[in-house]
Amino acid sequence: MLNIQPDLHLIGAADLDPKAARVLPVRQGAVPADCARAAAAAGFTGEAEKTLLLLDRPGGGVLLLLGIGEGARPEEAGAAAAAALCDQAQIAIDGRGLPRSLAVPIALGAALRAWAPPQHRQGKRASEPGLSETTRLDLLVDDAERPGRRWREAQATVEAVCLARALVAEPSNFLTPKAFATRLRALEDAGITVEILSGRALGAKGLGLLQAVGRGSVHPPQLAVLRWPGSLDQPPVCFVGKGITFDTGGISIKPADRMWEMRGDMAGAAACVGAMLALARRGSPAPAVAVLALAENMVDGDAYRPGDVIQGHAGLTVEIVDTDAEGRLVLADALSYAVSRFQPRAVVDLATLTYAVGVALGGEMAGVYGNDGLLAAHLAAAGVVVGERVWPLPVTERQREALASDIADIKQCITGRLVPDAALAAAFLRAFVGDTPWAHLDIGAVEAREEAEGRYAAGPTGFGVRLLDQLVATRYEDPDHP
Repeated sequence: MLNIQPDLHLIGAADLDPKAARVLPVRQGAVPADCARAAAAAGFTGEAEKTLLLLDRPGGGVLLLLGIGEGARPEEAGAAAAAALCDQAQIAIDGRGLPRSLAVPIALGAALRAWAPPQHRQGKRASEPGLSETTRLDLLVDDAERPGRRWREAQATVEAVCLARALVAEPSNFLTPKAFATRLRALEDAGITVEILSGRALGAKGLGLLQAVGRGSVHPPQLAVLRWPGSLDQPPVCFVGKGITFDTGGISIKPADRMWEMRGDMAGAAACVGAMLALARRGSPAPAVAVLALAENMVDGDAYRPGDVIQGHAGLTVEIVDTDAEGRLVLADALSYAVSRFQPRAVVDLATLTYAVGVALGGEMAGVYGNDGLLAAHLAAAGVVVGERVWPLPVTERQREALASDIADIKQCITGRLVPDAALAAAFLRAFVGDTPWAHLDIGAVEAREEAEGRYAAGPTGFGVRLLDQLVATRYEDPDHP
């Protein structure tokens, strides 16, 4: 598994490292007396999410006053502290005197903001503005011997989100489909069963669409299946992730500009991996499965072509129109496989499927499509709780009719001006889930950020990890809630 930073620890006063930069949360109008003069000079009063950095104090070390006044959002406050101290290797948040319901989210927000991408430099990297150098984050409390549920869940969240981010940030020559699948074996230590299908096994299972997309690469496609048993005697909830580890567009090749960003075209699969780890770390009673379609979409003499007709796992034949619309093909096979094999209570797929959804919703939220209004509503509610918002968008019968083909059961997509591609992609996927409650999350505009903001460092966001974990926690862990 990737080295995931920062390490998050719960400590008592005896374990406080004097070299650590200390964060002191301050309520409105409650600035400590020994900091009052400096605070007054800077106009710091403890206002929500404001910070004041104090250097060379008596006793040495760095002290950051963190405002948690009226209206403060604990995770955002913690993120503000981590941003202010991004050049510090170790941060200690003084949570003594605060309820865990406040102290733990502050630490969680700080840890999420303090994440930095994996480095492949020779020697120590130079300091870069905004890139965190924090490798350890401590929460100082009076009763560190009693971690409690909130702390365990926060640790699970940090590990899971940072894992997803790190996977997305990896260069594609390090994270080929096979390398991705191999790294998943480390999840077995968390109690997750890992099964990998590749080569002839894909053909034997009828996964023709996944095979076609990966055919042009020297790195063959893989189907990864992750299983968390839970303890409830119920069918699993299923996550399906698009895992295109690099996307050239295939024969319908992309422009060169910003093609390097296509190493992150597996963010949906990464989010599913993170969500499964979160469930395992907190011991969720709900059974869960993740099916990940891993492939590279490359140009080659044997690459699939526009105009081809390919049969997938569901038995439907698909007319290929655009090889750069490969994500919906691999998802179709993965969805059909998941539904037929596991007969799940519900299935949610995540994919950087289209950037058309970003035109509609910007970078603030993901689009959610589906065939079950209740599932979409639960996803929307979960998104509000964890700050990963989604917005419901329609899938209509007319959109499905637009995919009618003269030579196959269904067209992959259509071309032209003002084509609602995000909706058409959802309409295509709907054909492969039958009557199973299903939701499709198009995360094409929220999987990464150009600049750091709030709980998000610049780069991959890990969007979807917390959303899926919260969905399971609120909807699928009650044994009396079918």
